[in-house]
Amino acid sequence: MGAEQLIAAEGLEALHAQIRVCTLCQLHTTRTNAVPGTGPAPAEIMVVGEGPGFNEDLQGKPFVGAAGQLLDKLLAQIGLDRSQVFITNVVKCRPPQNRDPLPLEAETCLPYLRRQFKLVRPKAVLILGRHALQQMLPGVGSISRVHGQFFERSGVGFMPCYHPAAALHNGSLLADLQRDFERVRAHLDSFASRARENLEATPSDHPPTPGPAPLPRPAGSLEPAQLRLL
Repeated sequence: MGAEQLIAAEGLEALHAQIRVCTLCQLHTTRTNAVPGTGPAPAEIMVVGEGPGFNEDLQGKPFVGAAGQLLDKLLAQIGLDRSQVFITNVVKCRPPQNRDPLPLEAETCLPYLRRQFKLVRPKAVLILGRHALQQMLPGVGSISRVHGQFFERSGVGFMPCYHPAAALHNGSLLADLQRDFERVRAHLDSFASRARENLEATPSDHPPTPGPAPLPRPAGSLEPAQLRLL
C-alpha cells in the first residue's frame, strides 16, 4: 500500500469511528449499530444506497441482506467483487421500521458522505434508488426517467439506478438494473482507455498530465448546483 492509499485508508477508518458513535440525529436512539460503509480507499466505484435495513443494523455492514446478495451478483456480472468497491448509504443508521429517512436525518448525515467521497475518490458513483437520488441529485428527474444515465461532474460519472430491493419486489426492473450495470463497465473501460491515450501522448521526457480528460457531458446532464455531494 502506497503512502497516499495509507493516508486515505486511515482517514476513512477515523471517519467511520466517528460515525459509529454519532448522536447528531434521533436515529442513534433506535439503532443497534451505525453502518458507516465498507470497501477500499481509493476505489473506482462508490455505491450509495438510502439507508441500512434490519440485517445491516445488526451486523454494522451495508447491503448484507437479500438486496446485498443481488448487488454482489450485479457487480460480478461486470467483473467486480464487493471488496473492490466502496459501499455506503446516505444515512448511516437504520430508520425505525425501515421508513424513509426524514429530510433532517439525511441532511445531518450528508457531511459524512461528502468526506467519504473525498477519501474514496471514485471514477463512478452508483446512486441506488429514488430516495438516494433525491438527496444527491435533486431536480434531475425521477429514477424511472434518469436511471442508466451518467451525469458527469469534475471527471466523475454519477449514475442513478434502481435499488436492488426494488428489483427483488418487482422483477420487471431487473433487466433495467443489469443493463445499467453494464453501462458502468463501459464507463470504467472508457475512463481507462482515455488514461492510456493520455499517457501514450505524453512525451517521455515530461511528467504525465494528471488523469484523462473529462467525459463529454450528455444533453440534460447535471449542472454544478444540482450535485450535493461535492
